[in-house]
Amino acid sequence: MNEDFAIQLFEGKKVRFVWNEEQEKYYFAVVDIVQVLTNSADYQTARKYWKVLKGRLLKEGNETVTNCYQLKLPAADGKKRLTDVADLEQIFRIIQSIPSKKAEPVKRWLAEVGANRIDQMIDPELTFQMAVEDYRRQGYSDRWINERMRSIEMRKELTDEWHRSGIHEPKDFAILTNVLTKAWSGMTTGEYKRHKGLTKENLRDNMTNVELALNTLAEVATTEIARQRQTQGMKESRQAAQAGGQIAKNTRDDLERQLGRTVISSERASDYIRPIEGHETETLPITDNPDLS
Repeated sequence: MNEDFAIQLFEGKKVRFVWNEEQEKYYFAVVDIVQVLTNSADYQTARKYWKVLKGRLLKEGNETVTNCYQLKLPAADGKKRLTDVADLEQIFRIIQSIPSKKAEPVKRWLAEVGANRIDQMIDPELTFQMAVEDYRRQGYSDRWINERMRSIEMRKELTDEWHRSGIHEPKDFAILTNVLTKAWSGMTTGEYKRHKGLTKENLRDNMTNVELALNTLAEVATTEIARQRQTQGMKESRQAAQAGGQIAKNTRDDLERQLGRTVISSERASDYIRPIEGHETETLPITDNPDLS
């Protein structure tokens, strides 16, 4: 399951939500919506309100609550904890159970959040434009951004090909990515991240231009090999990933012989991008210490 976590503000209160790429829908932290609707002064009060409401709805046999499930979302202490989440339709039904003057404004806000994502799905170029602006705000160079955008496109083609091959489980995607990455870099993605001193940060967002180009080459080669072979299942997909990664490894070896040094770097993005100061936004990335419990 490919999930992107984020936080947005509604009247100064933070609402955690997740975009599930496979299901193409948002999941919102129910207790955060409850806090907004009830105008609770603190998170714990909202959580108690939701606990009582949830119990009542369950007794009534409310399918909306029955079908809610939990995801690990960041808490105030920086740890991820299981939190009740609901999709847009379920959230709307829960809102109807809470007497609040803010019900309609919250519905409109949620609909707008969903509409923005739908717009991006209809016109994928919007997603790329937003990503470019986000990277620029973080201080990345235009040259690096161009490479990163190409890598995102190539990665999408590879995952589409894996889907065609019958690969759907996140753990299998991770296994194949590790095979490919180790073939060209000599490290799994986890080892590569440790080499750069990363924890939760995205590995590709911390690659140099050369590393990013080699990784993209490995993914493009793997995609083409899988298509040519019409791979099916994990075994054949692993073989294609190994072959694609080896092609990038050969290129890396040739380049390193010319340069007389390794192109695998321990540098992170924070080592070479300029800091951005004084920038505020209503959309907040989840950090290790969000102000939520």
